[in-house]
Amino acid sequence: GTEEDSKELNVEKLRYHKIIIMTDADVDGSHIATLILTFFFRYMRELIENGYVYVATPPLYLIRKGKDEKYCWSDEERNIVVKEMSPDGEKGVHIQRYKGLGEMNAEQLWNTTMDPAFRTLRQVTIENATEADRVFSMLMGDEVPPRREFIEKNAKYANIDA
Repeated sequence: GTEEDSKELNVEKLRYHKIIIMTDADVDGSHIATLILTFFFRYMRELIENGYVYVATPPLYLIRKGKDEKYCWSDEERNIVVKEMSPDGEKGVHIQRYKGLGEMNAEQLWNTTMDPAFRTLRQVTIENATEADRVFSMLMGDEVPPRREFIEKNAKYANIDA
């Protein structure tokens, strides 16, 4: 979408009309997606405005009981599926939490996140990108109080034995 001797984006010359950002389904993956969205927002805004930028949604969990398998995209969905598979508790239910895309084998990644027939893509809007840019600017900025407030509000606390 650019001329060889130009830095200008030319939407008319795009060879591809779908840019898919695929990151881990955890907080770190969200931060990476935010950085990438900020880049597109600041340097190639037309791609977002024309609806060419998407975010893939890989699952967080694989729930198994016997031969029955279901993927879940949230903690709430996981809890519902576990109750459906085993109404009397988690007996016999195997819960695998994906810490990243690398934990899936190629077939699982294809079936859940890449196969056009089954994947879920979220189209990025200019509002999404504006918010990503605002958060990125605040997190990387010089002012500590808003960054501290954001981290305190959005951090998930854990007890860690060290």
